[in-house]
Amino acid sequence: MADDVLFEFLHMEIMSYVYKEPRMRDDPDTERVTGLSILEGMGFRVGQGLTDRFTKDYPTFKDELDIMKFLCKDFWSSIFRKQIDNLRTNHQGTYVLQDNTFALLTQISSGKQHLEEAPKYLAFPCGLLRGALSSLGLESLVSAEVALMPSTDPVHGREALVNVDQRSLPAEPVHIIPRGPKNFRN
Repeated sequence: MADDVLFEFLHMEIMSYVYKEPRMRDDPDTERVTGLSILEGMGFRVGQGLTDRFTKDYPTFKDELDIMKFLCKDFWSSIFRKQIDNLRTNHQGTYVLQDNTFALLTQISSGKQHLEEAPKYLAFPCGLLRGALSSLGLESLVSAEVALMPSTDPVHGREALVNVDQRSLPAEPVHIIPRGPKNFRN
């Protein structure tokens, strides 16, 4: 429990630092994209390192699906203390990961105005996934979308998704677009 709070505060401080740094104040769109790139790059490096550490004594993965199962069960739960709620695939290299109560979004207010801020909170986790996939031999594109903010309230709960996807699916948060396996390593 304390680890979760520490991670959330660290994530908030990283975001605060990235977005307080003076960059191109003349162009807010460029500043937003630059901030997202920095956060995604940080997540990428962390995802690579964590995956190398987690898979040190792990058996070799047979295929992409084994890698995705590892990400959904072991990798995600090591970081966010819960497994991915749903994994879907079209069996053509497109995967959709769904997390109904994504920890980094549950503390944000649920109004429509906060949906615009969601990509800031998802850039680092997108990088984590892309870095993990890269470390496991899959060069991928990862993107995030949120249609509704998640809630910890079971009565009024809303869902957010983590999508691993090659095309736009009706689901939400993280699209990972595998470009094909280089090699599968443990």
